[in-house]
Amino acid sequence: MLASLYCTNGLASRSIGSMLQTLRFFTLLLAALSLTMESAHVLELPQKMRYDMQMYAAVNGTLYKWFAIVGGSYQIVAILLAIALTFVLRGRGATFSWTAGGAAALVIAFVIWLAVVEPVNTQVAHALAADPHSGPASWTQLRSRWEYGHAAGFLAQLVGFSALIISLIVGDTARPG
Repeated sequence: MLASLYCTNGLASRSIGSMLQTLRFFTLLLAALSLTMESAHVLELPQKMRYDMQMYAAVNGTLYKWFAIVGGSYQIVAILLAIALTFVLRGRGATFSWTAGGAAALVIAFVIWLAVVEPVNTQVAHALAADPHSGPASWTQLRSRWEYGHAAGFLAQLVGFSALIISLIVGDTARPG
């Protein structure tokens, strides 16, 4: 009987470990994919800061539709998985702390997008809908806000992704009982 209990607990432990590895994998994968979107914005920033309003509107109006749909999905799923991973790793010392910090940084990146970038998207879309041949009067300030908002989001996502990687490196200091 004791041997069968041990085997059952061993299987359960392996199954839980496998689920944890799967959760970690998909958390890191989605966080990395989300980071690529912000990284692209940062790499484009120097060139786009030189565009006139028409060129800037043409690029943003055509290139970034899929960034919002696909990238937004990556980011939201990465956040949800990181929060779930944090919950699963509670009580595991440094691993938990780094994971929680990573999840928090991913949330901060999303809040930056909501507070800084999305209002620009809305304002520019309304101005172009009213007059497609001219943008908002303050388009250079809006451009700067949009571009540097993405740069700030990139930094927050980079910190979050790095913290999630570190959580794997530091190892567990305590295991749940």
